[in-house]
Amino acid sequence: MNKNCALKFRAILLFASLLSGGTATAAEFTAGPVFTDFGKKTTVEGVQFDASAHFKVAFDVAKGADAGSLNRQFDSLARFINMHVASGVPAQNITLALVVHGGATLDLLNAVAYQQKQQAANPNIRLIDALLRHNVRVIVCGQSAAAHGYEKADFISGVEVALSAMSAHALLQQQGYTLNPF
Repeated sequence: MNKNCALKFRAILLFASLLSGGTATAAEFTAGPVFTDFGKKTTVEGVQFDASAHFKVAFDVAKGADAGSLNRQFDSLARFINMHVASGVPAQNITLALVVHGGATLDLLNAVAYQQKQQAANPNIRLIDALLRHNVRVIVCGQSAAAHGYEKADFISGVEVALSAMSAHALLQQQGYTLNPF
């Protein structure tokens, strides 16, 4: 953006701020209504979904969290459910899948395997268990698992092992899932 455009943009923002009373407030982010410990979201005024809306979405996560930290990309699934249910979509109309590969594979390890690898407790277990209880499919890439030396028994109970993340996404797409680009 050139200097002239940047100045005009700032002037427009200042004018808009003055029209709105001159003060900006931070949005309040809260959990719920489905997940009370995860998936904080905020209300967006004027946005409401018809109760007949359906979502069938696959999320792809390759980036792992720092040791002992919650994977925020996993939390995005809880946020997706919370914000849409809060906006009028029945929970039973939301079908999600989490496909995990690369460095994020570690974040799906059960308590014992994670402790051995990271010398810490896995904070993702509670979140993954909550997602599984709400019928979210959690699928780990078998190629990534093998590359990291993990076996099926090393993962949180309920995690599915696919041939690969690529094949998992191809099959989910054939089942009507769209890919969340975030």
